[in-house]
Amino acid sequence: MIETETPADKAIVIRARLGASDPEENARLEEATGLAEALGLDVVESTFAPVRKIDPGRFFGRGKLEEMGIHIEALGVNVAVIDAALSPVQQRNLEKAWKVKVIDRTGLILEIFGLRARTKEGRLQVELARLAYERSRLVRTWTHLERQRGGVGFLGGPGETQIEADRRMLADRMAKLRRELEDVRRTRALHRKTRQTAPFPLVAIVGYTNAGKSTLFNRITGAGVFAKDMPFATLDTTVRGFRTPAGTQMLLSDTVGFITDLPTELVAAFRATLEEVREADILVHVLDVSAVDFDVRRREVEAILDAIDAGAEHGQPVIEVFNKIDLWNDEFDPDRVADLPHKSEDAIAAVSVSAQTGEGIDRLLAQIDHAMAAKSVVLTVTADASQHRAIAWLHEHGAVISEEVDDSGITTARTRLSPEAAGRFTSQFPELVPDLEDAI
Repeated sequence: MIETETPADKAIVIRARLGASDPEENARLEEATGLAEALGLDVVESTFAPVRKIDPGRFFGRGKLEEMGIHIEALGVNVAVIDAALSPVQQRNLEKAWKVKVIDRTGLILEIFGLRARTKEGRLQVELARLAYERSRLVRTWTHLERQRGGVGFLGGPGETQIEADRRMLADRMAKLRRELEDVRRTRALHRKTRQTAPFPLVAIVGYTNAGKSTLFNRITGAGVFAKDMPFATLDTTVRGFRTPAGTQMLLSDTVGFITDLPTELVAAFRATLEEVREADILVHVLDVSAVDFDVRRREVEAILDAIDAGAEHGQPVIEVFNKIDLWNDEFDPDRVADLPHKSEDAIAAVSVSAQTGEGIDRLLAQIDHAMAAKSVVLTVTADASQHRAIAWLHEHGAVISEEVDDSGITTARTRLSPEAAGRFTSQFPELVPDLEDAI
């Protein structure tokens, strides 16, 4: 049997334009086109549709609706992607008018997440979000179950309608998914507790989708996580260890990318994954410096972080990483941050890098060291030869600043540790009674 590839659905991407043209609007249309292509659609055309106002029933006014319908028929496409959140009524009316499948921005993102989720947790989260989205779009297509009778004789009322049955099945399935995700959340909490007893500080990479988070993650850890120039290339959280130039062992977490108008269903469903961000000691916010809508993307990420009780507003140090400087221009001087868009007032530092080429990674790691030093304490420990385990523990869990051994075999080590690690050291080796200093 000869297998042939199914041809991709032809699609048109449409964004309503309510006012004058501006670069950010163009960037949004380009982003929507990229999302459609990431779903495997063959985008024949992406265009703006000027409108005076949004029609509550059809999204577009009657005249624009007919005009776009003629154009869609002429293009021969079978999918219309609307870069907006459509109501169920609007989506249904557009499909009836144009005789094509209509997908809004929320549905598009959910479809991509459904394709990319690999782990059991990711699939559960995406399915829960999809069901929450579809629940509001149940259309009363069947009425045959209304003829069912309840009770006894002719006094019984009408039975369960099809739409009510569908809603009940959806509610049951969503309840089951929530229970399974709660089990995942408990497992993740146990893993987090195990890491905390290690204990290694956690640095979480966050940022807009396609900003280069996974490429940066691979550059620092050598993990080989899938990274590609497309939206939502990876969805599942990955954690790997790395050591900073100062010698501090840390954990680095790569998280799902954010996007403008990220569906609330997804934010809720991925809360278990995003808890990794909230628990991090430092956030590394990766920004695509070549993006036209740089500031819009930064504000969107900050808003989502705030929604999950993370970020600078909630006491977490944030280092901004201006990535893709290799795409900036030939004259760009990466040592001059002033050449870049200004850092956020809430960020403790801004570092310019190219995750693709490795340029500036040393500066980023130095800033991570500096941020951890501000949160750490320094222990001065004096141990004899019989207490070598304590010195080995310091090397494994902290950054040894200096170490001296005298003629009698007495070792004096000054080590920078997180407050949690310092507490565990003193409880594990109480006989050493280390001297605590301020972090330097």
